[in-house]
Amino acid sequence: MDRRPGPPSETVFPPAAGPDPSPAPSLSASTVRSGVPSGRARVPSPTGRPAARRGRIVWSLAAVSLAAVTAGAGVAAFTCGARCVAAVPGGTEIGRSIREWSADPPLGAADGVVPDGGRLSPFDAGQPAVANLDPELLRAVRRAAKDAAREGVGVFLTTGWRSRAYQRRLLDEAIAKYGSEREAARYVATPERSRHVTGHAVDIGPTDADDWLSRHGARYGLCQMFANEMWHFELATTPGGTCPEMRPDAAGG
Repeated sequence: MDRRPGPPSETVFPPAAGPDPSPAPSLSASTVRSGVPSGRARVPSPTGRPAARRGRIVWSLAAVSLAAVTAGAGVAAFTCGARCVAAVPGGTEIGRSIREWSADPPLGAADGVVPDGGRLSPFDAGQPAVANLDPELLRAVRRAAKDAAREGVGVFLTTGWRSRAYQRRLLDEAIAKYGSEREAARYVATPERSRHVTGHAVDIGPTDADDWLSRHGARYGLCQMFANEMWHFELATTPGGTCPEMRPDAAGG
């Protein structure tokens, strides 16, 4: 096969997007007539250093641009917070932003927050989550807890009474998690509708206590109310009566 020697080492540069700090090469008439596509010029680069330098400049500018875009997106997400996440079709914004949450007073035991560990004895009357429950509901839970303990099952409250502010915070977090108030309503009611806010509902734990109470709760008038929440119980019948049919979820759908 006939092999012909190739042209001298050459490098092709694309046109610069902006001012180039390096001196522009001078083009001879023969170079212009050499058939190089419009907008490109063949510039000898025996060592390849100009090309490498320009390549580093291009990559550096790209990295800086990417960092700026990423930082801007992060700031926007923090500023908008859950309100952007919870935006629904039509432009309606539901819930509140992270900045608005941070402006709220801290929540604590006075709002019904259960101490770390999530297990509160139904006999701990010093905790507002217990003390503010409906008296009849509390008596029923305590009777059930005593009987369950005789069978080796510990019954605890993971949450009981809640303040309106606590319920609102839980709803905002659920909206951020599930993307809309309609979907969040399957798990967390509004402060106006919550049975926890009125003191007429408790969440029970751990799982073996939920199982025990789902089987024996009717003896005490305690009923599991929602199919998707095995831990949520209310005083929904008379002791020894029949519990109402469970609803699919808290939204009642």
